[in-house]
Amino acid sequence: MSTAEMEERIRLYEERIAKFQNKKPEEFIMEYKGYQYPVTLCSLDTFKALETFEARREDVMLVSYPKCGFNWVLQLLRYIVSCNKTNNEEHPKHEVPIIEFRSPERLQELKNSPSPRVFGTHLHYDEIPAPFFKKKTKMVVVFRNPKDTVVSYFHFCNGNPLLPSCSSWDEFFNKFMAGDVFWGSYFSHAIAWNKHIDDEDVMLLTFEELKEDLTGGIKKIVDFYGFSLSEEQIQSVADRGTFKSMKDNSRNTHFNLGDVFFRKGEIGDWKNHFSDLQSEEMDAKFEECLAGTKLGAKLKYDLYCKT
Repeated sequence: MSTAEMEERIRLYEERIAKFQNKKPEEFIMEYKGYQYPVTLCSLDTFKALETFEARREDVMLVSYPKCGFNWVLQLLRYIVSCNKTNNEEHPKHEVPIIEFRSPERLQELKNSPSPRVFGTHLHYDEIPAPFFKKKTKMVVVFRNPKDTVVSYFHFCNGNPLLPSCSSWDEFFNKFMAGDVFWGSYFSHAIAWNKHIDDEDVMLLTFEELKEDLTGGIKKIVDFYGFSLSEEQIQSVADRGTFKSMKDNSRNTHFNLGDVFFRKGEIGDWKNHFSDLQSEEMDAKFEECLAGTKLGAKLKYDLYCKT
């Protein structure tokens, strides 16, 4: 991204912040098909345009509930695609990849972008635009244990001026458990994806397994998409793709919100926030929704979410 392009991005971002800085929390919310979305980033026109978006089989799609490692894995996908390029065409490095954040005009411009295009979304399975399923676009789906997810989501909302802040951790926890947050209930997302965990064009990873073995996770992604990367290239992606490396570079990728998008990247921060009663409530919800499922097993709940 050139200096001029970066300055324009920052200018537009600051204008949007100024527009909403005195708004009440409820004024940040738009509803569409039963889900809440930030009006600062989404629009009805975009959702309508996505219904007829021209997806491709070659597209690289990342799907994740908010704060499950989306920005981390997105950067990994970009590094992987960059290494896999077999031509001299330049792929955009810093464009907004979340499809529900793009204006209809910017969605239209993507017709001219070379494959593979890297996209992402936080949309519920049932709300992902049908063209991606019709084209059998391969999707990497990332989940994270729900206790660390809600903690990260709480800090993200309170640190991002384009989202409404919450007055207390207790208030946000209650909203999260009720699904009264942007993109809806974590557990609704998880239940839906559990039904498709064995689909041919789906690969489900967890934040925790990437923390345990980043190189192994990168190899899984490369194999899933059929990319041709050498061992040296895979190691290069792993070296650039550590949480620390991305946080150190976040001023270049996420401007002055770098520390908001890349806060801690740890497993177990929930222990610094949850009360005993909240922990018991989350345990019961997990048992109700995901115990005995394949996704529930991948999340290793007893290992990461029990004291």
